[in-house]
Amino acid sequence: EWILKNLNFDIESGKMLALTGRTGAGKTSIVNVLNRFYEINSGSITVGKKDINEISIANLRENIALVQQEVFLFSDTLYNNITLFENSISKEDVMIAAKEIGIDAFISSLPHGLDYIVAERGVSLSAGQRQLIAFLRVYVRNPKILILDEATASIETENLLQSALMKISNNRTTIVIAHRLSTVVNSDKILYLENGSVLESGSHQELLDAKGLYAKAFNSQVEKKF
Repeated sequence: EWILKNLNFDIESGKMLALTGRTGAGKTSIVNVLNRFYEINSGSITVGKKDINEISIANLRENIALVQQEVFLFSDTLYNNITLFENSISKEDVMIAAKEIGIDAFISSLPHGLDYIVAERGVSLSAGQRQLIAFLRVYVRNPKILILDEATASIETENLLQSALMKISNNRTTIVIAHRLSTVVNSDKILYLENGSVLESGSHQELLDAKGLYAKAFNSQVEKKF
């Protein structure tokens, strides 16, 4: 049984694409094949006109940063959790990057700052704080492609996450997966997926004007919020 069917779309360099739709629509499956966690059975995926099968997996993944809703942190310093033991990234580099995306105050508020010892799996931090650390982890590496899979889902730090997202995605090819449609309204293009196919495509305003499934889902979420 085909998971992704008749799928055809382009992402312009430096632009933001949002993937939306109900659970099981195929959003995360797209992320999986872009990273070559799974190989596709037909068709092709190209990056800069080059088929991803012609790019080594190591090179492909060096240039793609994936931030998921559940962020994995390990028992060590915050600094090592951010740099992943990359010696070329200094503490000063990390704090400059943190300031640029607006989360330096959060880091400074932790006991001992970057030397704060994170508990196993990050249980000593909230979900939103773990996501902020994941954003910084990405930002210090400067990837060419950024993929966020429900990575702005935390209500408690929503404004901070949105602000950081706008900074780290600036002039970077970005794919955002989100159920909460308020987080994708500024995307250059939005795809509404169902059963592995694209049902609607356009900007936020274009899809609202079309009064289709996206508009129905967005208006429903707005009504629930108020």
